[in-house]
Amino acid sequence: MKRIVILTGAGVSRESGLETFRDDGGIWSQVKLEDVCSPEGFLRDPAMVDAFYNKRRQELRGVSPNAAHQALAELENAYRDEPEDAFLLVTQNIDDLHERGGSRAPIHMHGELLRLRCMNCGVTPEWTDDCDRTTRCPACQEMTLRPDVVWFGEMPLHMERILRALRCCDVFVAIGTSATVYPAAGFVQEASGHAHTIELNLVPSDAAALFDEGDYGAATKVVPRFVRDFLTA
Repeated sequence: MKRIVILTGAGVSRESGLETFRDDGGIWSQVKLEDVCSPEGFLRDPAMVDAFYNKRRQELRGVSPNAAHQALAELENAYRDEPEDAFLLVTQNIDDLHERGGSRAPIHMHGELLRLRCMNCGVTPEWTDDCDRTTRCPACQEMTLRPDVVWFGEMPLHMERILRALRCCDVFVAIGTSATVYPAAGFVQEASGHAHTIELNLVPSDAAALFDEGDYGAATKVVPRFVRDFLTA
């Protein structure tokens, strides 16, 4: 089977009921990203940052994976007997909807909402409850926990593995992304020239012209259609 890399963004979770960040009325219209999504903001007001991510965790409990998540899990399952590097699902999302939709090991390049990171000992425990400045690390017992998410100015995770896959894939698909946040916005250029590139989005992104083809509409429609066509081609 063709080696494929899939990148998903907030648009794939939107129909599950999660707020997007950049759309009109999205999260960044309600709070300043520098206040809650930067190391400097955390140093200035850690309680505000804790409250922001506590709310995001609470919201996550009330939503479920949708047909787009489930279709991507179906596609991954079709690769179960292929080499490990033949299929890679990379997500910019910090939610766990891919996992709950059936995906086994999505790469969370921006971290995970349901994990914390200890700034003292480095552990990243799973976490579903609230966290505040009195919460102790389960490993070292210090009160030095922060969200295990990548903030602006920090390096995304697993980049070496992602770039290696992009440089040898046959197909690259970007789903529900704004194409404005780097390095993910540059993935299509990494794949272009040797891979067939496809954009699946609600509307064409700013980078739509860089893709070989696009299909536009709700993720719950275009993603299952893509998976069906891909598996029957």
